[in-house]
Amino acid sequence: MAARKSFLLRLSPEMMDALNRWAKDELRSVNAQIEYLLRESLRRQKRYIKNQDDQPPSPEPPSP
Repeated sequence: MAARKSFLLRLSPEMMDALNRWAKDELRSVNAQIEYLLRESLRRQKRYIKNQDDQPPSPEPPSP
């Protein structure tokens, strides 16, 4: 497993409360919820490739 990096994240109390509720609803820790949200956002923007299943689609050939 690759080494993980840690960093400080400052959030407003309201945002932290919202993340706590959301994480609890999805049976995750707040840390896991934040990682999930970041991973999904990066995947949607095609900026994160973790494995073959997450590969962005191949560009379509030009139409004649």
